[in-house]
Amino acid sequence: MKKWFIFILLLAVAVDGKSQVQVESKIDSMEILIGEQTNLSLCVTMKKEQKLQMPDFSPSQYITNGVEVLSTSKADTSLLDEGLVKVKKEYTLTSFDENLYYIPEMTVSVDGKEYKSKSLALKVITMPVDTMHPENFFPPKDVQDNPFMWKEWSGIFWMSVLVLLLVCVAFYLRLRLKDNKPIIASVKIVKKMLPHQKAMKEIEKIKSERMSSSEDQKAYYTRLTDTLRKYIEERFGFNAMEMTSSEIIERLNQAEDKTMIDELRSLFTTADLVKFAKYSTLINENDANLVSAIDFINTTKLENLPTTERIEPKLTEKDIRSMRSRTILTWTIFVIAAIAVILFVYVLYRTYLLL
Repeated sequence: MKKWFIFILLLAVAVDGKSQVQVESKIDSMEILIGEQTNLSLCVTMKKEQKLQMPDFSPSQYITNGVEVLSTSKADTSLLDEGLVKVKKEYTLTSFDENLYYIPEMTVSVDGKEYKSKSLALKVITMPVDTMHPENFFPPKDVQDNPFMWKEWSGIFWMSVLVLLLVCVAFYLRLRLKDNKPIIASVKIVKKMLPHQKAMKEIEKIKSERMSSSEDQKAYYTRLTDTLRKYIEERFGFNAMEMTSSEIIERLNQAEDKTMIDELRSLFTTADLVKFAKYSTLINENDANLVSAIDFINTTKLENLPTTERIEPKLTEKDIRSMRSRTILTWTIFVIAAIAVILFVYVLYRTYLLL
């Protein structure tokens, strides 16, 4: 009894599983004219977790001799009650031969098991022709122009107006950009002379002009001390041009050799006497002071300084606003021009389609 009970239970489960898989097929129209189309629907009802495989046909493949499959739709799945789903697929059919066609059963696979739909029939007929009244036949009509419809062209018209407006705005902004002169803010790298090179170059000019033997001693010592002051200012980093001779000597005493400072003090003292006390010097005294200046420069010079100088422009707030304004104008013109080009291409494409 136990074996019979298990057998009956398994049979009931199998029958129940089979009863839940249903395959249906139907055709929209069983009668079509030659070249017309109709849809064949294939529906499969099954459990949600089951795997389904439905027949596929490539375009122009024949489902049966004389009936051609034009296209196959994607499977459309809908949920039903009790964990069931319904899967539907449509096949578009046509035929070009008058006949009554038998469409065989369509086979689907559910969990590897095959199920078949019912067979169908499709009748293809020709258009009835009244051969008794040939006067009712008309030749093919010529190609006719479609009537002008504003709703078809309104979008193109308003887009064309928008493109024209964008072009005008871009042109106006271009004129504004042209009037707003660019500000050159490039960084320059220039060669520069070292402080001792500048001083020696100026002393060479004093020597070449023979100022030491000139009667104008005031001009000679003024030029010689100014050269030394500029050198000291660049070399030692304090404003020697605005300081007195004693103040310069006092600042130099903090770092330099006192013997060399004494010679420089003698030079500045002589220069002050010549410039302010109308002191007259001897020619050999002038030459000695010139040599002292050269020795001081050679003793204190620094040759490992950089020979190039980076010059960065100093921009005012107005210059910065002007540069920012030019950048905004440039990007605005670019964006407007890009939009105008895209719209213009789209207008041409729409016009081509309508023509």
